[in-house]
Amino acid sequence: MRRRILITGAAGYIGSQVARRLSQDHHVVGVDIRADDSADFPFYEMDIRDPDLGRLLGEHQIQQVVHLAAVLEDSGDRARDFDIDVNGTRNVLDACVAAGVEQLVVASSGAAYGYHPDNPAWLDEDDALRGNPEFPYSDHKRQVETLLAEYRQTHPALKQLVLRPGTVLGANTRNLITRLFEKPRLVAVAGSPSPFVFIWDQDVVAIIQKGVLEGKTGRYNLAGDGALSIHELGRLLDKPVVSVPAGLIRAALWIGNRLSLTRYTPAQVNFLRYRPVLANRRLKEDFGYIPRKTSEQVFRFYMAGQQQRKDE
Repeated sequence: MRRRILITGAAGYIGSQVARRLSQDHHVVGVDIRADDSADFPFYEMDIRDPDLGRLLGEHQIQQVVHLAAVLEDSGDRARDFDIDVNGTRNVLDACVAAGVEQLVVASSGAAYGYHPDNPAWLDEDDALRGNPEFPYSDHKRQVETLLAEYRQTHPALKQLVLRPGTVLGANTRNLITRLFEKPRLVAVAGSPSPFVFIWDQDVVAIIQKGVLEGKTGRYNLAGDGALSIHELGRLLDKPVVSVPAGLIRAALWIGNRLSLTRYTPAQVNFLRYRPVLANRRLKEDFGYIPRKTSEQVFRFYMAGQQQRKDE
């Protein structure tokens, strides 16, 4: 059956891949604040906060929405980022309800669990979402999930599939996390393994596609098997790992922030110190998808892509 699907963030890293894959067999409409002149499907340069979003859903008789638009890196304007992430998602939800959309797929994040010393060793989907107020991305994802939970109660006809990825990596990924790996040495918080869980970008694309085509519902962590400590990453990268006491990192961030050398605050030492580690049992057993790469295989694949770029 040919489906009618709208994708927000359709010009983005994951969104563009999902859109092109689904548009091969289905009617796909793309929405993004950035134009995508290469799109071979209907594409609208539109903010997700635009009240005309509902009209667009109705005009195209959209049955399913994949909501991928979000602020990935702190812009320094917390009110703006909140408005896009949380109020923008509210607008998407209201537009879906008004247009009678059947399914909403949302990219949340493992960051919604928060960076806390008492996090379970492996986080299950039923564990509390405690996104840290000091990390806008984490806090906004938590608030988005609270909003989604409210709509599941008040609008049960709109089926929801909520995906919580760990760190997404592919051959050409460049983001805040990968910039840590590009430095000549890695910084670790003394006494903390700073674990990372990775998910291959192509696994993320395939999971979204499966969720749409099979009309899946529920909440799922997206992560490859296993986790890698910051010291294991250093060994794989063949780079030294410098362990620095948390207090010293806080002091350096405090001074840097006061001198406007960095926008990061002392509280953000916890970003490395207490990273959420995502269990993927439900993804495999309930959703029915086994990631094609483990966390280590994803990272090695990313490293190979970086090396290839250097050699070209």
